[in-house]
Amino acid sequence: MRLGVTMFATDLTMAPHELAREAEARGFASLYLPEHTHIPVSRATPPPTGDDTLPGEYGRTLDPLVALAAAAVVTDRITLGTGILLPAQRDPIVTAKAVATLDRLAGGRVALGVGYGWNAEEGADHGVPWKRRRAMAREHVLAMRELWTRDEASFTGEFVSFEPSWSWPKPRGRVPVLLGGAPGPTLFAHVAEYGDGWLPIGGAGVREALPRLRRACADAGRPMVPVVPFGTLPSAAKLDHYASLGIEEVVLRVPAGGRDTVLPRLDEYASSYL
Repeated sequence: MRLGVTMFATDLTMAPHELAREAEARGFASLYLPEHTHIPVSRATPPPTGDDTLPGEYGRTLDPLVALAAAAVVTDRITLGTGILLPAQRDPIVTAKAVATLDRLAGGRVALGVGYGWNAEEGADHGVPWKRRRAMAREHVLAMRELWTRDEASFTGEFVSFEPSWSWPKPRGRVPVLLGGAPGPTLFAHVAEYGDGWLPIGGAGVREALPRLRRACADAGRPMVPVVPFGTLPSAAKLDHYASLGIEEVVLRVPAGGRDTVLPRLDEYASSYL
């Protein structure tokens, strides 16, 4: 089983390119970074963490594509992913070029973990119609795929429309799109339609959800997609459980801190689980 890591990278944590280099040196397979463009101070959306107040790192996140570009130039093997990027809040033409550029710099090592978002006030500042954000994220990903794969790309949809256009660079290969979120028919229909895998955040309930995801993929006429439990706090029993389900990669959570906090956790995970 491959093990990756994710950290809530901010301007106060260990630099993500240093984390990528240290993770690769210890044998980890991937590094994923999250995204929040900003956090409105006044909002009604409760924190997803269950805390009374939102932890401060949510308002200090680095741009994941820029941070991963720095990581790309100091590593050779490790997969560099977003976990997760919010496509509904991004211009798809600009984001397609940024992701393709990153993949070129990384030698084809990019994975795009995407999600729908939880913070309605953040989405509103980007003009996202909140109840339609899943449909909007879907269109943005499909439009980016057109730009990545066609010499003359065009798209006409509810939220995205552009005439036949040239857009280079292209990614070195297919950029896998992994959809994050809680299990359910809408998510699994989207995974089966246009995703390359499912990122269950935290990894709870995976065993019960696998038959439903497998059915959704079969209904779409495609093989079962990979499942990558994400942000997991590991134990030997938990990783053995995932392995028994046929899961081939798990992304472990490391604390959002400096080198003196993060490196001992990397060493602990490496010595215990790699």
